[in-house]
Amino acid sequence: MDQWNEGLENKAVPGGGALNAAFSEVWTAFEAFKEANDQRLAEMERKAGPDVVTSEKVDRIARSLDEHKHAMDQAILRLNRPILGLANGVTTKSDHASAFEAYVRSGDDRHLRGLEAKAMSYGSGQDGGYLVPDELEAAIGRRLAQISPVRGIASVRQVSGAVLKKPFAVAGPATGWVAETALRPQTASGTLSELQFQTAELYAMPAATAALLEDAAVDLDQWISAEIETAFAVQEGAAFVNGDGTNKPTGFLHYPKVAEASWEWAKIGTIGTGVSGALPASDPSDVLVDLVYALKAGYRQNAAFVMNRRTQATLRKLKDADGNYLWQPPAQPGGKAMLMGFPVVEAEDMPDIAADATPIAFGDFARGYLVVDRTGVRVLRDPYSSKPYVLFYTTKRVGGGVQDFDAIKLLKFGVA
Repeated sequence: MDQWNEGLENKAVPGGGALNAAFSEVWTAFEAFKEANDQRLAEMERKAGPDVVTSEKVDRIARSLDEHKHAMDQAILRLNRPILGLANGVTTKSDHASAFEAYVRSGDDRHLRGLEAKAMSYGSGQDGGYLVPDELEAAIGRRLAQISPVRGIASVRQVSGAVLKKPFAVAGPATGWVAETALRPQTASGTLSELQFQTAELYAMPAATAALLEDAAVDLDQWISAEIETAFAVQEGAAFVNGDGTNKPTGFLHYPKVAEASWEWAKIGTIGTGVSGALPASDPSDVLVDLVYALKAGYRQNAAFVMNRRTQATLRKLKDADGNYLWQPPAQPGGKAMLMGFPVVEAEDMPDIAADATPIAFGDFARGYLVVDRTGVRVLRDPYSSKPYVLFYTTKRVGGGVQDFDAIKLLKFGVA
């Protein structure tokens, strides 16, 4: 245990007291979880089933472990969040940023109108508003990548139009081996098709008091980004998983699913557990091995598991043939938990374990899923709808969908 504590100290983050404390609590809870779960497994071997008290203890420690992991994630976000306020009240801002601050604080849009006209802005949304400064848009994008689970592992592309059209090769050109001086037969031309990713409007409406807007020490750019980041992340996170493509992105679980043995393009391959709504009673980890190796080697190098915390709690109890736990806590503050050597991404919008559900995804999401961001985040100041508060109707356009159907596989809790 002393060596374990020493290892934690070596992984400490300078200046991250709350983060280091949360990281230590995660490992402490995991050690307690392993001890309690080992007792539960031993009781199962000695008699028909584990003691009820022991099972409740395991579940209680598992919930505590989830809470400590969540606390560590929040500490990471707090460390990465820009500080509200300007150093000594002095800062250097671009003309656009200064004009935008004047608009947010007082509603004075004269300078913003002039700047956007000069820049020949590509148009205003149907509800009006003004583009936020580039630095604020970049800050929002960085924060969303940290707190939106799928965005953090997917490919992200910015576009200026409403639709991204991406060609892909259905069948490549004919190739073959020839001798150095032999004739080269003409190759067949490749067959191309096209994927389309439509962007849809995502909005949030933070509210401010007059006191906040009048306080010159508060950086309103950072306040807006902090207020809308969670709202945007929750909405787009749900759409990237389950979205139906109507006025929102298409989630990877919305596409047709088919057993891996019958996989074809435009469908997501599945591996069955062989048991309806559960893992096999004997060697349950084997189905996870089958899921991992259903993915081609080129995709496995950057692959990750995606599941919600309840599914993760179930897999946390599994061991391999040598008695080692398949799930391991993050190796360092800010890291991800690992399952069978692959990172685990926690997405609460993934379904729970149930009959014929697909609660576990595994794949190279950077190659498999594409997030499309239309350039520009708009803010409309509304001091009238909820007086005495001032509302800021903030919109951005986001799309998404699967771009490589061979890069993502699902574990189906069913017979086939």
